[in-house]
Amino acid sequence: MAPYESDDSTGAAQAGDEPRDELRAERRRKAARYVVPVAVVGVAAATIGLVPALANSGDPDLPKITAQELIDKIAKSDVQQLSGTVKISTDLGLPDLGGLESSLMSGAAQGSGDGSSADPTSKLTELASGTHTLRVAADGPEKQKVSVLESGAEYSLIHNGTDVWGYDSKSNEVYHSTAADSGKAERHETPATPKDFADEVLKSVDDTTSVTVDGTAQVGGRDAYRLVVKPKQSGTTVGAISIAVDAKTGTPLKFTLTPSSGGAAVVDAGYTQVSFAKPAASTFDFTPPKGAKVTEGDHAGKAGKAAGGTRYGTDQGGKTSKTPGDGSAKGLDKSGFHVLGKGWNSIAVLDTGSKGGVPTGSASGGGNLSGFLGSLGDPVSGKFGKGTVFSTRLINALMTDDGKVYVGAVDKAALVKAANAG
Repeated sequence: MAPYESDDSTGAAQAGDEPRDELRAERRRKAARYVVPVAVVGVAAATIGLVPALANSGDPDLPKITAQELIDKIAKSDVQQLSGTVKISTDLGLPDLGGLESSLMSGAAQGSGDGSSADPTSKLTELASGTHTLRVAADGPEKQKVSVLESGAEYSLIHNGTDVWGYDSKSNEVYHSTAADSGKAERHETPATPKDFADEVLKSVDDTTSVTVDGTAQVGGRDAYRLVVKPKQSGTTVGAISIAVDAKTGTPLKFTLTPSSGGAAVVDAGYTQVSFAKPAASTFDFTPPKGAKVTEGDHAGKAGKAAGGTRYGTDQGGKTSKTPGDGSAKGLDKSGFHVLGKGWNSIAVLDTGSKGGVPTGSASGGGNLSGFLGSLGDPVSGKFGKGTVFSTRLINALMTDDGKVYVGAVDKAALVKAANAG
């Protein structure tokens, strides 16, 4: 099945030995520090060139439009009010670890959060794996709500003015943070809607990619054009990206990314129902339920952490500090990494300063973590010495024994070549 031919019209842990459980949790946290970046880094690194093309005739029957015109329509879209249901599926092809995959995702996020199950830093990271149903609503820049529907439970993230609330109904825990100015409440940037994904892909353009319009579709009851993005370069793990764009408003309604290896989509996010009417004001009201545990977040320091390290935060002394992602360091791109190559073949390079490659974890009693992580990767060697390649269906990473990490939406050969040249 082609990447743009998907169906767009449909819409208790067991008690155990506590010390042993704690040891297992510690091992998972350590492993997550190295596995998670492989899983979630890279979509934003993709850059796009533009090749105008006419839309094919299809159903629904819409006026012809060029790729350039459709890109402009997305850029000019100014939808302030909407509500709907989004289904998002992510299949990165991580190894089957009997549930460890999801634990790694959430555990790594919790390591940088405050420990509350309602902390958005932790909860929204879970969207990087599996299939989820979300309810979304927005009413201008000061009112947004995202609810993740789970079996018998629900997690909601609500932004209303200067307040940000996170509520986990399963644990009855609440996370609360504020901002000094209205509309500037801390932002949690885990992609959740088709627009989030589309913005990441379309925010930078160059000549490494073709962009065409390929027919029309119906998504969530709306007529849409189908924008197809394909790399011109070889060696990338990205096969194609399809974005269904609302014909009337220019809002992305569905985002599908398929890998060059074929098979199921790596990311498939789309509305099953959407309305552009003004949501009820009560949608954004929230009062902590009786008996709920409430954790107050630091509106300054936590804001930088919660945004994935891509915003300004403050250190404990109250001074402004720059974190990776501000593009301030000489020789770094705006993602905060040294970047080799161009476009879809871009490879981010991080020098961890840690010699010896994959850590063993033995210094803190974590056991043979090196053996565990090594079993997830493939050993490689070259001019750089020895290293291990960790692979997913989209993002691959090479960790060398000299402490460098090479990450990109490229194949293993490209990573080894980059390390040899570095």
